[in-house]
Order: sequence, then structure tokens, then C-alpha cells
Amino acid sequence: MNTTLYVARTALIVALGGFLMGFDASVISGVVGFIEVEFDLTNLQLGWAVSSLTLSSTLAMMISGPLSNRIGRRNVLYWAAILYAISAIASALAPSYLFLVIARMIGGLGVGASLIIAPMYIAEISPPKLRGRMVSFNQLNIVIGITVAFFTNYIILELGDSTAAWAENLKFGPYNWRWMLGLETLPAVLYFCALFAVPESPRWLVMKGRISEGLDIMTRASGAVEAEKDLQAVQASLDADAAKDKVGLSALFAPALKLALLIGIVIAVVQQITGINAVFFYAPMIFEQSGIGTNASFIQAILVGLVNLVFTVVAIALIDRLGRKPLLILGLTGITIAMTVLAYGFYSASYMLPVDATLPAAINQQAIQPILDITYNSDVAFKQAIENVLGISAAREFESELIAAAISMNPILILTGILGFVASFAISLGPVMWVLFSELFPNRVRALAISFVGLINSAVSFTVQLIFPWELANLGSGTTFLLYGIMASLGLIFVIFVLPETKGRSLESLENLLSGELKAESK
Repeated sequence: MNTTLYVARTALIVALGGFLMGFDASVISGVVGFIEVEFDLTNLQLGWAVSSLTLSSTLAMMISGPLSNRIGRRNVLYWAAILYAISAIASALAPSYLFLVIARMIGGLGVGASLIIAPMYIAEISPPKLRGRMVSFNQLNIVIGITVAFFTNYIILELGDSTAAWAENLKFGPYNWRWMLGLETLPAVLYFCALFAVPESPRWLVMKGRISEGLDIMTRASGAVEAEKDLQAVQASLDADAAKDKVGLSALFAPALKLALLIGIVIAVVQQITGINAVFFYAPMIFEQSGIGTNASFIQAILVGLVNLVFTVVAIALIDRLGRKPLLILGLTGITIAMTVLAYGFYSASYMLPVDATLPAAINQQAIQPILDITYNSDVAFKQAIENVLGISAAREFESELIAAAISMNPILILTGILGFVASFAISLGPVMWVLFSELFPNRVRALAISFVGLINSAVSFTVQLIFPWELANLGSGTTFLLYGIMASLGLIFVIFVLPETKGRSLESLENLLSGELKAESK
């Protein structure tokens, strides 16, 4: 079999874990509006329903790397697939808010494991010239999963309005959010079965002394000559590490790893603190804030997924040509500009409910009279006024319709800002971060180091998701997006002045590059 084809096929199968991660993480975007009303959730409870998955994935990230050193990369991925399936079924059947949160947290364990192990496995089986593109397959599958989740959410929403007998019998209307969450069972089962077609990581096999098995897989992946070179490099790296103490968390803070660890931590923080998961997990909610209504917000969320997919493909095509650093500079510049556009768009909006506004009949028309024909210059003030006259529950139930009737702004500006942000992220921080994580750290500490920086990435993601509904309610959309833009600009400065280029080098030579640069700086 052609070596490139073999690596690509293997990488694509393993990267199906990324599809499940993307689907599981973003399917909640279509669910939040319905569970907020059904379970009568506060802003922080809603944030917790979304972010609970990320919290448990943070735990999984810490243990999945060391666990994969013991039982193998592939075995961890098997368990991830099982956890995804359990979570999907339990989430769909959840009778209460607490049950739903627990079910989501079970899925988070699968997310954390696959998010760490899939790119690690792909990096360990790929030759240097292909590694960037192959590892990026995982990010590609993540964005495909995100896109499919947006699309299936919209289809289920439409089927809920259908008068077809089969759609009514399946109760797509009353059980819409349950169908959205339950669909993940199908790809989870497919992933579990497909993993039987991939081998174990060759570098893991060599670490365990199974030299001939590892060499055989390396030969299929890169040819006999390159496989021998790779085997010698891996063995030399492991032999050098054998004289060192057992790997513990303190090993990550060794002087030779300072630069690699600093880069890993900063990129992990920047990837999430610029707000990507706030956009993906709350996309319909964000678009509803621009006054376009619920169904239109779901359609625009699909557009977000498609843009994400297209620019991720572009990134995969360019990452081994242009390199990691140029893509990060381009993307962070775009994110800064896009967030500035979004902040301006929301800051310039005004809200006024005219007396003759057409509102849902279920709204208490008499109660709403005191806020008619009054202009509010911020979304926070307008939403507070709604709550004051209608009460919190009714205000949340009809928020989309009331904003649509009252808002005066350019929704195209908001759509442009969101799509610009997603495109900039997809061509840079999305795929490049995981490629860098798989390249920065030496064999001896790679699993532990990726788990550590992945933990930081996940912790920041959890915080962003948890407080996003609170930020919208208390700071407003404009301030929220402005803060994301400021964080992107700080990340841009770091990338320009600190990050070295890593493309085209073996994993072992990168160890020498990063530790050598540190020594040069310390003189």
C-alpha cells in the first residue's frame, strides 16, 4: 500500500474522534434555548449545562495521556467511543437538569480523551513531511462535526414544525432537543467499529519494547529507509531518557522544556480566551441578539459551520507550506479585527418597542406597556427592562421575539464579524494549536505535557462557556466581544516575538531546537 495513503487512511479513522468531539460540543448550541425554558434555568445554570462537558473533559485530559502510556493510544480511543455513546443516549432521555448535566459530563470524558490522544497518535505515526496535514485531519473532523451538529439541529427544528405523520409520530416537536442530543449515538458506534482497522502507535510500541511491531508500522507509514531512521531516533531519545528519573509533573518544568512549555501554555490559553467556543456553543443565541429570530439564527449557525469547514481545509493545505507561525499571525490579526467589528456593531445598536409592534399573543400586553416607545442604548438595559415588566421566566421565553421587534442595527455587520472571526480561527488557532502540541515536547514527556497544556486549554474553555450567558446579560454583547479582541491582540504579540517555526522537522530534532534556543537565550 502507498505509504501516504496508508497514513492518511489511518489518520482519518483516528480523527473521527475529532468529529464526535465537534458534534458533542456544538450540538448543545441548538439545545440551550429549549432547556433554559423547560428546566427554568438561570444564566449560570445555563452556562453550567454547556460547560459541564468541558469540565469533565479537563479531568480526562489530565489522565488520558499517562493512561495511554500504560494501555496504548488505541485502547484509550476505544473507551472514548463508548463514553460518547453512553452520553448521547443518557442526554436524550434526561428527565431533569441534573441528569442532563451528568450525562454531558460523561461525554466530556470521551471529549478529553479523544482531543488529547487522537492528535498524539497521528503525530506518532506520520512522517515529518506529512505531519502537519495529518494532525490537522483531527481539527478538520472537529469542524465537520460542528457543521453537522448545526445542520442536524436545524433539520430537527424544521421537522418539529412538519405536519408529516412520521415526523409527528417521532415527536420532533416536543422532543426536539432530545433528538438533537441523541443522534450522536450513530457516529459513536461507527467510530468504535472503525478503530479495529487501525494499528497501535508505532512509537508507543517501541517505548514498550515491541520493536519489530513498531518498525513494521513505521515501514508501512514512511518506507523502509525512513522507518529505520525514525526507529533509531526514537530509540536514541528513549535511551537518553532511560538514565533520567521517572517522568512526573516536575519533569515538565525542567530548564530544557521552559520554552516549549511557555509556548504550549500561551497558545492553549489564547485559543480559548478569544471566544471560539462561546461562538460555537451559543451561535444561535448570539445571532438572536441581532434580532433575526430563532429559525434564521439556526440557519446562520449552519453558515458558521460551513465557513469553519472551508477555512480549516485551507489551513490543512497551507500548514506544511507556509508553516505554523505565518498562519497564527494571519489568524490572530483577523480575529482582532473581527472582534472589533462585532463590538462596534453591538455598541451602535439601539432598542425601542413601538406601540404598534406585532408581538406574540402569549405576552402580557398590559404588563409591557411601560416600556413601549422608549429607546434603550444597550442590550443590557433593554433586557433588564423586559425582565422588570414581564418577570424573568417570560422575558427569557420571549427574548428573541422582543429583541427582533425592538432592535435597530445592521445584522449583516454582526454576521460579517462572526464569519470573519470563525474563518480567522479556522485557518490558524484551530488546527495549528494541536499540531504544535504534538511537536513541541520530547518523547519522554509528550503524553504528560500534552495532557497538561490540554488541561489548561480546557479549563479556559470551561470558564469562557460558563460565564458567557452571564457576560451577555451583565456586560452586554459589545463589551464581551471587545474583551475577546484584546486577548487576540496580546496573543498576536507573543506569536510574533516568541514562537519559532517548527514545520518540516522530526519530533526528535524539534527537541534539540527548542532546548537549544533556550540555552542560547540564557547566555
